Amino acid sequence: MHRPALLAAALALGAAGVGVAWTVAAAPAVAAVVNLQDVVPAPASVQPASGVTFTLTAGTGIQSESTDVGDALAALLRPATGYPLPVTTGGGTPSSGIALLLSGADDSVGTEGYQLDVTASLLTIRAQTPAGLYHGVQTLRQLLPPTIEARTVQRGPWTVAGGRIIDRPRYAYRGAMLDVSRHFFGVDTVKRYIDEIAQYKLNVLHLHLSDDQGWRIAVDAWPRLATVGGSTQVGDGAGGYYTKAQYTDLVAYAAARHITIVPEIDMPGHTNAALTSYAELNCDGVAPAPYTGTEVGFSSLCVHKEVTYTFVQQVLDELAALTPGAYLHVGGDEAHSTSDTDYRTFMNRVQPYVGAAGKTVMGWHQIGQADHTAGRVAQFWGTGTSDADLGAAVAKGDKILLSPANKTYLDMKYTDATPLGLTWAGLIEVETAYGWDPGSYLPGVPAAAILGVEAPLWSETLRTLADIEFMAFPRMPALAELAWSPQSARDWDTFKVRLGAQGPRWTVQGINFYRSPQVPWGTPPSASVVLHPTG
Repeated sequence: MHRPALLAAALALGAAGVGVAWTVAAAPAVAAVVNLQDVVPAPASVQPASGVTFTLTAGTGIQSESTDVGDALAALLRPATGYPLPVTTGGGTPSSGIALLLSGADDSVGTEGYQLDVTASLLTIRAQTPAGLYHGVQTLRQLLPPTIEARTVQRGPWTVAGGRIIDRPRYAYRGAMLDVSRHFFGVDTVKRYIDEIAQYKLNVLHLHLSDDQGWRIAVDAWPRLATVGGSTQVGDGAGGYYTKAQYTDLVAYAAARHITIVPEIDMPGHTNAALTSYAELNCDGVAPAPYTGTEVGFSSLCVHKEVTYTFVQQVLDELAALTPGAYLHVGGDEAHSTSDTDYRTFMNRVQPYVGAAGKTVMGWHQIGQADHTAGRVAQFWGTGTSDADLGAAVAKGDKILLSPANKTYLDMKYTDATPLGLTWAGLIEVETAYGWDPGSYLPGVPAAAILGVEAPLWSETLRTLADIEFMAFPRMPALAELAWSPQSARDWDTFKVRLGAQGPRWTVQGINFYRSPQVPWGTPPSASVVLHPTG
């Protein structure tokens, strides 16, 4: 963008009532136009239009049949461009600018896909739902230069390659999990992670809210769970917990980005924080000391006490009332201190509480030992490709959510030299995370039984947002492509180039990422002259 255009942008903001002073500062040089097929996750279908481009200008407007998505797009584009980008809801298809329409998309896009058409004068995203429009917007942002992510005015031009994308997800469930129990992460950090996973079209955030080291959600009927059980974490530190208002805020923030929160209360094991909070939950009536280590499998709720089931039902009822999504996750893994018989007794008693609260049961794949309940989802985290509990779950009709630890666990080290993370499931470099097919990974499990893919991030070694980002990037986008893109569109040699092109975008966003030597990372833009707002 030339200096006269910058002046026009400044005047446009002034006309809009925005008080802005301007100074000369550094900005990235002009980037090449991004090809339509060079986004992550890979689109289902791309038809480039040679020689055609669309360019955002100070006069571009946004017409949207979803006010929320239109406003989200404008909020994304305004800071870097400096353009006013007014959002309107008028009927019909405009002849210029940007149109976000809930009609006319190819039938194949389904409920979350979209169709993006780019001509010289008009950029149109069509979908059947606001979620589809939102996913189309995430593609659009990657088709613009990385500096579109800046929060201050940068130099353009803001040009998008011409053509058509028709896109849809492979799986309905595309998730990330964040362990806030072993180390507690506050609301702002979780919101940042929600924004990051939304960019790559993930639609679920699974929050691991309870474990031996900490309980992270307020429960009115059992207040000491938060005040006592929430006061610790791995190693040291004050821990923490979410109030009901904070949790509700997180749910709403995620929903605005078309992400569903799935809360997990792990049981009957991984319960030391609860047992510490209430002595009566222990078989001997004696509360154990708080636990700040990282060993697993030593704790258990008392299966034969009636108060245990009162506790579980009240906790699940309160959590269900705060959670509009379909699932409640009841854990069920590593219950080594509970006998197989007691485990089945406990889970068979507890699962109906989830249904009575209007939700569907989700659990780790060990839940296959218990009776099936309608719609149940077993989350597979094994390091092999067969497992007796998994087999039982499939035989009983469970849907399977794939989180094989040696492929998807974002807390595993990349290499032996990685400063953060664990190694028990193996080292997971980017190619290892990317190089498997969810549809054929488990022999004997039909492709139709696979609900989707989830990337868990356990926090034994993670304390900060920078730690989370370093372990999630670049593997989370790699796993997002497994969950979204058709297998036919996936190829490591082309993916690593597309992934490397994301690096400059992450740099602009301030994301701390691992520069894997397997990936040809793009070069961050060099400096040039631009106007920055100073007030």
